Amino acid sequence: MPDVNKRLAFLEHAVKTGTADSFARYALGMEYRNAGRVDDAVATFTELRAKDPGYLPMYLMVGQLLTEAARKSEAIEWLEAGIVLATERSDGKALGELESALGEARDA
Repeated sequence: MPDVNKRLAFLEHAVKTGTADSFARYALGMEYRNAGRVDDAVATFTELRAKDPGYLPMYLMVGQLLTEAARKSEAIEWLEAGIVLATERSDGKALGELESALGEARDA
């Protein structure tokens, strides 16, 4: 567990000091998700979306996180936004994953 705490502390520091790139913000959101800190994860991903709305991987992760947290309408919004972006980029792999997750969110 100490490595996780060190990684989390490092990423939190990088984000707070403004030295974090989009991947570091994404990684921080994932660390929060893995720690069960849903609200912190969503807040981190929301900040990332505001700074870099084109960061495609976050849409699937947030959609899945919100689906797991029984926050269906929020999950659907994130996943639909990711589908639009994946379609614009002709990213078939991401599009398929997002569409699958959207089906799961709607069925949840």
